[in-house]
Amino acid sequence: MTTTSSTSSSDASTGQPVVSIASNSSADAAGGSVIDVSSLVSQLVAATAAPQQALISTQTQAVSTQISALGTLQGALSTFQSSLSTLDTPTAFQVQTANSTDQTAFTATAGAGAAAGTYNVTVTALAQAQQLLSNPFTGTGTVGTGTLALSLGNTSFNVTINDTDNTLAGIAAAINSAAGNPGIGATVLQGTDGAHLVLSSSLSGAANTIQVTETDGGGGLAALTYSTGNVANYTQEAAAQDAAFSIAGVNYTSPSNTVTDALNGVTLNLLAATTAGSTAALSVSNDISTIESNITAFVTAYNTMVTAIAPLGSYDAATNTAGPMLGNALLSGTTNQIQQALYSVVNTGSSTYNSLASIGITTNSDGSLSINNATLSNALSTNFSAVSQLFSGTGGVATSLNSQITADLSSTGDFASASNTLVAQENALTTQTNQLNTQMTALTASLTQQYSALNVLLSSLQTTSAYLSQQFASLPLVQSAPEA
Repeated sequence: MTTTSSTSSSDASTGQPVVSIASNSSADAAGGSVIDVSSLVSQLVAATAAPQQALISTQTQAVSTQISALGTLQGALSTFQSSLSTLDTPTAFQVQTANSTDQTAFTATAGAGAAAGTYNVTVTALAQAQQLLSNPFTGTGTVGTGTLALSLGNTSFNVTINDTDNTLAGIAAAINSAAGNPGIGATVLQGTDGAHLVLSSSLSGAANTIQVTETDGGGGLAALTYSTGNVANYTQEAAAQDAAFSIAGVNYTSPSNTVTDALNGVTLNLLAATTAGSTAALSVSNDISTIESNITAFVTAYNTMVTAIAPLGSYDAATNTAGPMLGNALLSGTTNQIQQALYSVVNTGSSTYNSLASIGITTNSDGSLSINNATLSNALSTNFSAVSQLFSGTGGVATSLNSQITADLSSTGDFASASNTLVAQENALTTQTNQLNTQMTALTASLTQQYSALNVLLSSLQTTSAYLSQQFASLPLVQSAPEA
């Protein structure tokens, strides 16, 4: 009959079995293995490593949570800071708008440097480009060969005409594709009287006139020449002309109908002459609408930041759950500095408009901001300069916030220092994990050697026991004497 027995021992700290010895009577008799060395060593090593692994894992999770929370805070601050670029310098408030009372005569836009004011504008003439219409060509269509020199203003180029392009259409194509052409377009119009070559300038202005001469001394292309003293071959359909206008009674001319240099910071787009004897008004003023939008974007960006960082320092009493940065000095210090900038009274030169609250920006119970658009619009209309100073002046809200966040997020700031500390802790925990793994590898080898040796010894004892049992069983029985 075959019998099986097992023995086990338990680890005192975990109560889990760490030794498992199985024996089989037939295996014992044959001197087989009595200990599962691999399983036994694995259990012993796991039991030894478990407490240290648990501690390292807990600490690693805590550090990882802190790193993630710090990244969230940095990202929220950086995103909010981007909204300050339209408010943190006086230049950001130098946004003007320009309007015309007669937009059929001209329109206007204002840029940096435009000074607020109202000006009377009279448009006398528009700039235009020259256009020439040649005399008609009839017959076979062949014009001639040779070299034409064309110029537009001060720029000249040559066109060589040979037997492959000596028609009016060929000449037009050669002009259009010529290297160095500054803007003379050529086309052919077919009329009842014959074909006409049309030369059109792409550049307006009195100086941009077209001239055509024949340079090879021949006469084949003479019918296409044109200059100030040689106008017989073409009819001028449109003359090269400058725009003529006046601003506040000051006369000005321009080769283009888009004028950028007559009034500093203002671009005029001339469209038509004003009615004789009348003027149109050009008004340049602060672009209150754009500034309102920028301030509204600032409030929205701040509220987005508050929503992002609020969970970091929160505490939920119902679930007894704390945010990852609850009580963190970096979080509380950063938020306190931001609030100080928001609630500060700024020297704006006005006792009325010197704080965010005075222009309609107030704080809600949850820390977010609200904006009263009517109050803000009134403040901008009443004292634009004070509102500008409130945000962009020395000690202004946007100026202070931008300086503070820049310092915080710099490579030498508080956030970099905190990040470096957390990374160092994370690296140290990684080192501890590696050291523990090395130690457990060595322990595994040592225990395997010990229990393998024990296994050999137990196997030998079992063999000896089996042998002795067989020997005892073969001894003759001792007969007792019969009773009298």
